[in-house]
Amino acid sequence: MTTTGAEARRQIITEHVLEHGTASGAELAELTRVSLMTVHRDLDELARRGVLRRFRGGVSALPSTVFESNLDYRLGVNTAEKEAIARTAADLVEPGMSVMLDDSTTALALARLLVDHAPLTVVTNARRVIDLFVGREDIRLISLGGEYSHPHDSFLGVPCLEAIEALSVDMVLVSTSAMDARMTYHQEQDVVLVKRAMLASGTRRVLLMDRTKLARTALHRLGPLDDFHHLVVDDGVDGDLLAALRERTDVRVAPTG
Repeated sequence: MTTTGAEARRQIITEHVLEHGTASGAELAELTRVSLMTVHRDLDELARRGVLRRFRGGVSALPSTVFESNLDYRLGVNTAEKEAIARTAADLVEPGMSVMLDDSTTALALARLLVDHAPLTVVTNARRVIDLFVGREDIRLISLGGEYSHPHDSFLGVPCLEAIEALSVDMVLVSTSAMDARMTYHQEQDVVLVKRAMLASGTRRVLLMDRTKLARTALHRLGPLDDFHHLVVDDGVDGDLLAALRERTDVRVAPTG
């Protein structure tokens, strides 16, 4: 099976275990229609990434605070929605702007499109976003240093906060793990502090959210929806919720078709 096929299978396994809490190897082999040996290799890889926890005879889900922060997990979910949101958000960015991107996978999808929006100044704490723009003479790239976080593949901590606070940019584009009709949230304190600092440094603030993150809460409040100038969502958002969101900010709906 191709790498893409293996990743799709691992995503099916992950979602099944998250839904049911635990699962046996035999159960997952039947679910994915592959051999038990192949399933065990998948489980070893998912455990190595920190997405699931192995135990004798099966596998269990890690707490949401672990798997939702894990970049390898986030890269594999809702990719079509994130790409649609990125396309719509890219229309907000004009050549010559200074933009700040967080370490979300939606911002990474956006960064791939912004390569063609030069000249730009791009500020980010996300290693993979940095890699996209390295060597581009038409992009002024500012990397936010700090303590490297392996699960996020980005830089966090006090040095990162201090670097952000020294800057002022035209636009900040971020995502977060949860929101309701009034408030945005994230489950990790260190990440919340960095996102808050980013939002404070931007003249315009844009929130990028696929539908699975809506009508949810998490441990830490990031900030009220009213603080954002634009919210970009995919076209799967419930109509009543969409109307409530539009009472608080400009909402742009990204077509996924």
